[in-house]
Amino acid sequence: MGRSRGGLTTKIHALVDAEGRPIRLKLTEGQAHDGRSAADMFETIEAGHILLADRAYDGDALRAAMAERGAWANIRAMPNRVKTFPFSASVYRQRNEVERFFNKLKHFRAVATRYDKRDDNFLASVQLASIRIWLRSYESVT
Repeated sequence: MGRSRGGLTTKIHALVDAEGRPIRLKLTEGQAHDGRSAADMFETIEAGHILLADRAYDGDALRAAMAERGAWANIRAMPNRVKTFPFSASVYRQRNEVERFFNKLKHFRAVATRYDKRDDNFLASVQLASIRIWLRSYESVT
């Protein structure tokens, strides 16, 4: 957990599939930079995959790692970036699935209120909520 003037802070990083179901989860300190701290989460990305990430993950190292694997990093460039990269706004709209996952995650009280004070217990709560989100996607609606 990170400490700031506002208190203890934690960021949840999530890698989700095309249907918004979590594949990898990670906690970092609130003040840690997103791009550097979550670089080890992308081990499951293979050739032909498309990584959709927000601007915080825009970095040359991440783009090079994705190109090395044969995947395409469709990341909106930071406004102050000099070198531009190919970007598809229509594909980027599918990043909404990640935001929907975090919205579903916030419906679980223990996660939304950060009830657990230890980071290992909080990660367990996030993982349990993620399992319930996975199970919901397999429920029959009939």
